Amino acid sequence: MRTALVIGTGLIGTSAALALAQRGVTVHLADPDPEQARTAAALGAGTDEAPDGPVDLVIVAAPPAHVADVLGDALRRGAGRGYLDVASVKGGPRRELEACGLDLSAYIGSHPMSGREKSGPLAATADLFEGRPWVLTPTRDTDTEVLNLALELVSHCRAVPVVMDADAHDRAVALVSHMPHLVSSLVAARLEHAEESAVRLCGQGIRDVTRIAASDPRMWIDILSANPAPVADLLTDVAADLEETVRALRALQSSDDHKRREGADGIEDVLRRGNAGQVRVPGKHGSAPRAYEVVAVLIDDQPGQLARIFADAGLAGVNIEDVRIEHATGQQAGLVQLMVEPKAAPVLSAALRERGWALRQ
Repeated sequence: MRTALVIGTGLIGTSAALALAQRGVTVHLADPDPEQARTAAALGAGTDEAPDGPVDLVIVAAPPAHVADVLGDALRRGAGRGYLDVASVKGGPRRELEACGLDLSAYIGSHPMSGREKSGPLAATADLFEGRPWVLTPTRDTDTEVLNLALELVSHCRAVPVVMDADAHDRAVALVSHMPHLVSSLVAARLEHAEESAVRLCGQGIRDVTRIAASDPRMWIDILSANPAPVADLLTDVAADLEETVRALRALQSSDDHKRREGADGIEDVLRRGNAGQVRVPGKHGSAPRAYEVVAVLIDDQPGQLARIFADAGLAGVNIEDVRIEHATGQQAGLVQLMVEPKAAPVLSAALRERGWALRQ
């Protein structure tokens, strides 16, 4: 691939353009908002000048509701040898294109499974997709050349290609992305009018659960409007579980021992099913989840503290597999949780204590 046209210079489009530009591809940028395309160009994602002729690959990074229109226009004017979209819903846009009677042999649907709570070109990074799954949804009509162009794009972005049926993809993202986003928003909505004294008690747990609720509502209306049925089906199941959980909690208030035991059994059931589901979430780099030991270090909220901890871990020959930070309420301090291989935990703990760090047992 030597040339590409990215239509839509938001977070995903600009991130893909940055990755391609860094690998020597000449990238042309287009957007309904010319200022946004100029911003992406200023970041090094390419040029906002139109290409002289057909490019090797047209990448459409438009909201799902607009993908078919943008792709249809690009196909009709012969903008490229191959065409690809990066929308988070795949079945609907393809059916819209088929209904237009277009030859779709030069088109392949795709969805990079990566993103951020922030949107727009200023939030883009060339490494946004690194190590992340990038779903491709070819059909029997898809040209081999177009599939190869898509695979080349995924390789340039250092993502991991995953081939799926379009409708299977839509059911999958409803489960792992769309439904969880709405549940996160429902939890976060409970905080809107909560007492300030209660909100001040927020810890890492509520931050974890509500983090994705910070995303742009307009973007999510577009996404959910393109995939409503699978999400609604999943939320129906969640609602049934919530009803059972509420009944179990009410039973725990009963003065009847039998009802309290039934309530406890009901709560234990949902917690255990949660455990069983959580362990299926892929671990680091998409591999099977692994059990890590946590080394908890108390730190002051001062510049350079994290860098010192990581440097000391490196001197001890210990690789930090993951890290979490809990900020103390009302204090300029926090707790850094370092996740390491179990055999490395005693080594790291001893090394950090020797260098003056305060550890929490």
